[in-house]
Amino acid sequence: MDLKNTINQLAEEYFDQVTEIRRHLHKYPELSFKETETSKYIISLLKKWGIRFESGIADTGIVAYIEGKNPKKRTLALRADMDALPVSEENNVPYKSVNKGIMHACGHDAHTASLLGTLLILNDLKDNFEGTVKFIFQPAEEKLPGGAKKMIEEGVLENPIPELIIGQHVYPELPYGKVGFKKGMYMASTDELYLTIRGKGGHAAMPEKITNTVLIASQIIVALQKIPQEIAPKDIPTVLTIGKVIANGATNVVPNEVTMEGTFRTMDEGNRKKIHHEIEKVARSIAEKQGAKVDINIKKGYPVLYNNENTTEKSIRYAKEYLGDENVDDLDIRMTAEDFAYYSQKIPATFYRLGTSDKDNYTDPLHSPTFNIHEKSLKTGMGTMAYISLCFMNDR
Repeated sequence: MDLKNTINQLAEEYFDQVTEIRRHLHKYPELSFKETETSKYIISLLKKWGIRFESGIADTGIVAYIEGKNPKKRTLALRADMDALPVSEENNVPYKSVNKGIMHACGHDAHTASLLGTLLILNDLKDNFEGTVKFIFQPAEEKLPGGAKKMIEEGVLENPIPELIIGQHVYPELPYGKVGFKKGMYMASTDELYLTIRGKGGHAAMPEKITNTVLIASQIIVALQKIPQEIAPKDIPTVLTIGKVIANGATNVVPNEVTMEGTFRTMDEGNRKKIHHEIEKVARSIAEKQGAKVDINIKKGYPVLYNNENTTEKSIRYAKEYLGDENVDDLDIRMTAEDFAYYSQKIPATFYRLGTSDKDNYTDPLHSPTFNIHEKSLKTGMGTMAYISLCFMNDR
């Protein structure tokens, strides 16, 4: 069998159906951990197609199974996220969101539709591979603690244990027909920083009688900004930024408290833990030396997303076989975050990007109210993932 041509033909055959699925999902988006109707819709399709599945994982999550010959030989997991964002859509399209203030502005509708297309292809070709493929339809990528974490806690990577997990994400910086990969560290951990400096406020013209919480806050900001440069290894990208400060005083009033919020991101879990400790030490030292107190809350977010070197190198080779060398790009690291990282901390993982723009016109960016995809990217998405999956299942 000519695997490449067969998958191309099947992707073409299922394209209209997958496009219709994507448009349905886009029209009826749901927020994180509230994907009830989305889950019901996916279940209805799986039932219609006669696919074995489990539902109710992390409330709305679903795992479907395609078994080839000798199902216990090996297991591969494929993942798509299902949730939308609290964004009001401004696109003028027939499938525009009808759920006020909610939109698939990050392309999870395309992820889910593409994975369903991959499922259809692999179901047709199940006599051509050995092992089992698990299709993970995951809720709540956009909101802490993240649907991936909850699904893992509820056993999604067990019974059977996958040797590898693969995910793809829309990427408007690439035209449709292309994909992009990055081996090794790819996406950063993400933590939210919340600090409150408390002291004795008062008249701004009488500094000897007050604790200048505003001045202390400014000193803490400067000191925190220096931490990555001073203690993070030079080869580990690290960002610490305070983006919000509230000092509700006046021209002649220093407030009793100042609140600050920021983000901390890095590409190394050891570095992450070390800098968490340094943030607390530095902030407390500055505050206490000037008679103030500081409350520090580091809200730990998603971990570092690491693409396994071996499986990603193979995925790149398979993608080039399927799409051609010219349609597989090398990507840079990203300081954005993804809860797919939880899977990558547990088992070998490959997370790659799917080009979604028109070849001549760059589409609007992710998370914008006018984000959309060129729907031909769905054909690339389902075909590429199906080809990569079959190559792994046949241990090429």
